[in-house]
Amino acid sequence: MVLRDALEPDRGGFLNDPDLRDWLEATFGCAPSDRDRFERALTHGSQGKANYERLEFLGDRVLGLIIAEWLFERFRNEPEGSLSRRLNVLVSGATCAEIAREAGVVPHLRLGKQARDDGAAHSDNVLGDVMEALLGALYLEAGLDKVRDFVRSAWGDRIDAQTRAPTHPKSGLQEWAAAHNRRPPEYSVVDRSGPHHAPHFTVRVAIGKLAEATGKGTSKQEAETAAAKALLAQLEATSKAKSG
Repeated sequence: MVLRDALEPDRGGFLNDPDLRDWLEATFGCAPSDRDRFERALTHGSQGKANYERLEFLGDRVLGLIIAEWLFERFRNEPEGSLSRRLNVLVSGATCAEIAREAGVVPHLRLGKQARDDGAAHSDNVLGDVMEALLGALYLEAGLDKVRDFVRSAWGDRIDAQTRAPTHPKSGLQEWAAAHNRRPPEYSVVDRSGPHHAPHFTVRVAIGKLAEATGKGTSKQEAETAAAKALLAQLEATSKAKSG
């Protein structure tokens, strides 16, 4: 009961924040009839059970569908593999976090004190999940067409920038090793720090004894990707130096 009373003033201020309503209308093009679900989409787990996790689950699937149908229409002659590589970049946590920042999500996040002190407001993991949760809330509020309108506007520059299907750094490194008759890349976590809601990973990737590099990220996958990108750049620079 003490905890509930302590949280009540903050919760009341959040629910009655007029700036939130204006921001939701300006960002998504509609004034929400049920603001509770949008408020929940902006609420981190550090504030209790009524948080964004269920809406994030829904929004993730809605985003995947919208991006998939968009790519299917836009790149009519590309095979499944190329479409998948495009999709993976566009729906990644890092991309969703970038969209969240551009949309002005950060000032409206509801975080517990410890989470805020730990930098959760700037975490790609948190912002990416919140962006997907907002899409889930918008889907329930206004339907698929309204979400599609927002996604095509917010993600438009990124899909336009994909002149060719991107190669994921981990796939590129795997292909380099195979083409040069080397052992497959091996990844290992060398450090994990930070709280559960805002972790930081350092990963090392090595191709036998030939070369190695490290990368950092807010998830193991992100750190592996950064490490693979760094090692690819290193190998390509070495190759150019030898040929030059």
